[in-house]
Formats: sequence, structure tokens, C-alpha cells
Amino acid sequence: MALREAIAAGKFVLTTEVAPPKGIHLDHMIEAEAESCRGRVDGFNVTDLQSAAMRASSFAGCLKLKQAGLDPVLQMVCRDRNRLSLQSELISAAAFGIDEVLCLTGDYTTLGDHPDAKPVFDLDSVQLIHTCTRLNEGFDLADNELEGPAPTILPGCVVNPGANPLEPQIMKLRKKVAAGAKFVQTQAVYDPELFANFMSQVGDIGVPIMAGIVMLKSAGMARYMNKNVAGVTVPDAMIQRMKSAESKVATSIEITVELVKGLQPLCQGLHFMPLGWNQHVVTVLDECGL
Repeated sequence: MALREAIAAGKFVLTTEVAPPKGIHLDHMIEAEAESCRGRVDGFNVTDLQSAAMRASSFAGCLKLKQAGLDPVLQMVCRDRNRLSLQSELISAAAFGIDEVLCLTGDYTTLGDHPDAKPVFDLDSVQLIHTCTRLNEGFDLADNELEGPAPTILPGCVVNPGANPLEPQIMKLRKKVAAGAKFVQTQAVYDPELFANFMSQVGDIGVPIMAGIVMLKSAGMARYMNKNVAGVTVPDAMIQRMKSAESKVATSIEITVELVKGLQPLCQGLHFMPLGWNQHVVTVLDECGL
């Protein structure tokens, strides 16, 4: 079931993520990452130069997924394009049936492998969502009418439930929904109680919120996220379990299953960011009966 259909049906929504390569071997992305989740998730997010590192584009990855009979979610960051290019890519993707879009501001260029690249940030994520809404109405941002039928873009957004302070995140989330966001995917969550507090403060915003799941690969990875990823806190007990684990994969799956079972009653879906571990996402889904 496609993401759009799953949301319309009120289903508990499941999505995962794949990353285009730093090269032209896009078929490997399908074979190594996406195929294992075929028929198990409602959409495959394709990252857009994640962490400001140069790779093949999200659009190209989405085309490959579409050709393989999988349902892609185009990720689009504002960092690299002005409003002309953003609008052009949105309608170009929609022309190929790629009309589920996650709208992001994007990491700053100094974090990536081309730190001297000039950032754009002509629009922010709220404005990009508004752009999707305006295109769906048949007009561009300069109020020029589009030729032919309007696209039917389904825009989504992100939020960080572990941010401190949390209030600015919730205020911006409400702006995104008001601009037209139809689904929400969160930053990685490792504490169901923290997430429950976030959900209680957000209340019913009228669109599904999908809790973000990043499977831990090592204690070092967990410590790195605690130090470098704003709003993400991996509890010390989880770090210790990964550090002392005989099998890192088995322990990571155990932790993820526990997280999923704790988060599932609190939200309307899950978004997995497996960092190449999509085959283990299927194991988690099996163990959780999803």
C-alpha cells in the first residue's frame, strides 16, 4: 500500500529509508537496501544529499524505485536550490508519479564533504510545504498558472521530539501542518516516555506522526549521536547493552523491538532510518507483528 493510501485508510503507517550512492550504481541501492522491505512498508524515503555529502540525487533514486515497482518518497532539502529549482523539481517528479515529498531545510554545507559549497536556503521547510500546496492549487509561487492539470503532491515534514527547549519545535510543527503537511516523521527516538511527553504537548494535529527509529550498530555510534545529533539521547543503559553485546546485530534488534513496542501505542506510524540495515528492519517488523 502506498503512503498516500495508507494515510487515507487510517493505517498504522510504516516507512523506511534508502540512500543513493556516491556514484552511478543505483541498482545496488535497490538490491541491497530496498528489496528486503518490499511489501512490508508503505514508502521508501530516498535521502537528499544527507549530511551535506555529495551523492546521486533523491529524484534519481526515486525513479529507480518507481521502475522497480516500489513506492518512493522524495526527500527535498532547501539548502541546495532556489525557489525556481525547487518548484521545477517538484513538478518534474510529479510528472513521473513521484508525488510524496518530505520537505526539509537541510544540514549546513560545513557538515559535509564539500564544506566550501555555497548554501542557498532561499526557502525554509515551512515555505517549501506551502510551495507544494500552491502547486497543487495550479499556481507557482509567482502566482503564474500551471499548464495542464495540477500535481497532487503529498507533502510531509519532520520534527525533533527530543529538542530542548521543545516549544519552538511544536510551534514550527503547527506552522508546517497549517502550510499543508500531511504526515510527520520524527528524529530518532530512544525514550518512549520522552516521546509520550512530546505527543501529549502536540495533541491531535490532524495528521499522522511517525516515530523515527535508528537502529544502533554499536556503542560508539550511540555515543556519537549523543554528542553530535541535537535532540537525540541514547540512554546509558542502551549504550552499555551494545558495548557488552556478544552479537551487536542481535542486541540492536532486541533494543529496537522493545522501542517499537513502547512507541507503537503513542503514534500513528514508524519511520525507520536503518543506515543500510533494511534486512534487519524486516526482522523487527516480524517480531512486533507489523
